[in-house]
Order: sequence, then C-alpha cells, then structure tokens
Amino acid sequence: MACTTILVGKAASYDGSTIVARNEDSPNGQFEPKRLEVVLSQDQPRTYTSVESHLCFELPDNPVSYSSVPDALPGHGIWASAGFNEHNVGMSATETITTNERVLGADPLVVYQPAQGKPEDANYVPEVPGGLGEEDFVSIVLPYVNSARSAVLRLGSLLEQYGTYESNAIAFSDSNEIWWLETIGGHHWIARRVPDDAYVTMPNQLGIDSFNLNDAEGAQLEHMASADLRSWMELHHLNLALNGDESVFNPRISFGSKSPSDHIYNTPRAWYMQRTLNPSDAWDGADARYTPESDDIPWCRVPEQKVTIEDIKFVLSSHFQDTPYDCYGWKGTRETRSAYRPIGINRNSQLAVLQMRSGDEPGAAVQWMAFGSNIFNALVPLYAQVSCFPDYFTNTSARVSTESFYWANRLIAALADRHYGDCIQKIEAYQQTLTAFGHQCIARYDQLLAGLPRVQAQPLMEEANQLIAEKLKEETDKLLSTVLYIASCKMMCGFSMSDNERSE
Repeated sequence: MACTTILVGKAASYDGSTIVARNEDSPNGQFEPKRLEVVLSQDQPRTYTSVESHLCFELPDNPVSYSSVPDALPGHGIWASAGFNEHNVGMSATETITTNERVLGADPLVVYQPAQGKPEDANYVPEVPGGLGEEDFVSIVLPYVNSARSAVLRLGSLLEQYGTYESNAIAFSDSNEIWWLETIGGHHWIARRVPDDAYVTMPNQLGIDSFNLNDAEGAQLEHMASADLRSWMELHHLNLALNGDESVFNPRISFGSKSPSDHIYNTPRAWYMQRTLNPSDAWDGADARYTPESDDIPWCRVPEQKVTIEDIKFVLSSHFQDTPYDCYGWKGTRETRSAYRPIGINRNSQLAVLQMRSGDEPGAAVQWMAFGSNIFNALVPLYAQVSCFPDYFTNTSARVSTESFYWANRLIAALADRHYGDCIQKIEAYQQTLTAFGHQCIARYDQLLAGLPRVQAQPLMEEANQLIAEKLKEETDKLLSTVLYIASCKMMCGFSMSDNERSE
C-alpha cells in the first residue's frame, strides 16, 4: 500500500496541537473506496480474525469506541486506517516501508501458507496463519490504549508475539506527544518520539535515521524497541557504522533500502515536502544541499515557521509545483514532468489529519477528512468523539453516486485532470471555501462546548459535523457541475457551424 505521511510536534504546529496526517493510496491499478465510521465499544469483536493472513486470536475485554476509515467494500478485511479513541489517542496505520535482504534473512516476514491437499489425504499439510498487517493494526490496538506510549507498547508486544507479513510504520498521538513505530523484519520493531519542535516526512521508506539503544533499554524517553534488538543486531551484523558508540546507530542504513527505485518513487516526495516547509535551504541547482534523489534527507527537522492544516493539505496534495517535475506544469521537459511519483496522485483513497488539541475535553480531537485524489478534493474538520458521522462520509458503496463524498470527488478528479488549467482556479476556490468554513464552524462550536461534560457535548459535536457535511455537499455538487460543463465544452467531438467559418 503506497502512502505518504507527515507528523507535526506540538511546538511546531500553529496551535499547539499534535498532528498526524497520512494519505492512504490504493495499489497501482486499484481504486479502493473508503468511508468514515465510528466503531462503538459494544460492536468491537472479542475474537479477531485477519482476512489476509487467517490469524485468529482473542482480544481484551472492555474496548472503547473509536473512529475509523475502513474499506467500503467487503472481502479484503477492515483496513481501519486512522482514528481517535475515547481517550483522545490517535492512530494512523500504516505507511508501507522498505527494508533490505539482510534484515529479511535475519527475521523473515511471517507469511500465510495455504493448506496443501485435503484433510482426508495422507500427505495433507494444514494451513499456517501469517502475521499481522495493515488490515489489522488499528482494530486490534486503538480500542485498548489510553496514551500514545501505551499504544506503542501494545502493538510492539503483538508484533513480537504474532509477527507481521509486511514492512510497515505506524503513528500514535495524544495531546502531549507523537510516536512513530517501524517494523524491522518479521518480529522486531523500533519506535521514536517525534521532537516537539519538529515535523517528520515519510514517503514509503524506512525513515528513522538516528536511534539510541541505551534509551530504548532504559528510560525510554525518546526511543523504544524490541527487548532483544541489540543482541539480534549483533548476532546478524546489522550495525554498519565503521566506528563510534554502537548504542547510537542509523536504522535507515542498517535496516532500510537504498535502490534506484527509491529515487523515483520515494525520496522525491520527502524532498518536496521539506522544500516547502524549509524553503530557505538549497534544494535546486548545482549547489543543492538535497536533491530529489538524495538518500540522506532528514527524518525530522524544525520548520521555518509553524505548520498549519493548510500546509499539510498542500504538501499531501502536491505534484512538485513550481519545479521541472510537475506533471501539470510547463517547466522542464516532457521527461522531467513524468520523472517522479507525485504525492497527490490519482490513487489517493483518503487523507486523515488527526489534530489532537491541548486538553482532554471531548472536542479536543478533530479528525480532518478528504476522500479521493487530493489535488482535486477538499479537507474538512469533524469532531471525533461522536456516536456517528454524517451520511455523506459513511455511505460509500460499490455504486458510484454523487450522494457519497468519496465518489463525488472521484468524478471531479477524472473530469478535471485533462482540463487542469481550465479547472484549477475553480478547485482552489472550492478548497479554500470549505477549509475556511470548517475553521469557522469548529471555532464557533468550541465556544459552545467549553466546560460541557461528554454526554452534553456529543449532540453539539454531531450537529457541527452535520453542518460541515451539508456545506461540503453543497459546494461539491456545485464544483462537479462546473467541472462537468468545462469538460463537456472541451470534448473532441465538439462542432458548430462557426468552426468552419473564415474571417475575410
């Protein structure tokens, strides 16, 4: 699953929030419809079975309710993606990452093995369940944790017990901190706390570029890891540093990949996000500190100014604007404009921005949502601590319908793509209108919610969400009408009598 993530510490964000944001992208050639829902505590299963790996195990008692962005169509598992639980803990899972052959040889992925033959056969071999994966993580972790740290420890213990069949990275947040966990082979993992004054960019690569084993084995102030990580690394010669303290190493070098395909698919995305948030650095030309193909772009850095929701939406919708690599641009050549994989891509399924504001009030957790291709969609805020979300977000089905936010954006994007120059101003106006309305609505309802207990706050939060959904549908319908008209006028079969007239 291809995705792009940005994490923003509370001292680096515009309002003191911790912010976790991730594009979920469908695999190449697929478009996986998504929807938004609340999983109530009474609806959480007590026995969990993974569709992909056939792994089955018991879940703890007393789960809490949580928001979720699952696949809309059945058959592939839940893929809950992102959400907040009742304790205002956020989770986004997952960013697919890369690793190397040494790691996979030292700790192989736990892959499902189908049964061979029939049970009545003498040589029958029963199936062997695989490990955990992106399909599972949110559903088996988020309902059972009360802080970002406790979420790291729960997922870490599950990975050690059951393993994973793929390489992934997961974000956890609360009002105080953000943690980023990366799987290492089948059963090992590392996690690092995002510095409060920094942001993190993640483009489908193992990203952490500095790790302190002493801290992970001791106070765990900034680092956590599998208990046997040090001895396992020593046994398999995974620390590649030539000299220095073996307790501090670069996981990206030890565990990650470094291939030409990374330079096409992954590193350009980190380059553009950091180019946007730290524009004073040298990013272009012969004197560039980092290029789109640099392997040492930092995992985290301090931005030049505080990061806003609009900054996050821009970078997670970007297609290398104002560079020779923009697929919709005029700079460079035809070759450069198709050289790198953009962040805003046709296969974007959903964008969830988990904004955890200070305090533990019910309204502190705001889940900003967009569906479909980010270049053409709008991002709007929703209070997360509710019993249900508006139909416009939840009613995605296999049937294409303008009554669904997901499908409405898919239609707009497909129509506008070929007429980008004619449509983009209309789309940008639409995006600005809705984000501004969202800020306005949240600010107004924050005042109404101040000091209210959860039981009284919830109806007000649901009322705010419904107002935002109604405005979103109204503006989306208008944009679809406009884009349809523009695309219709540009059809190749267009003809009128005046087309053949010549002026004398």
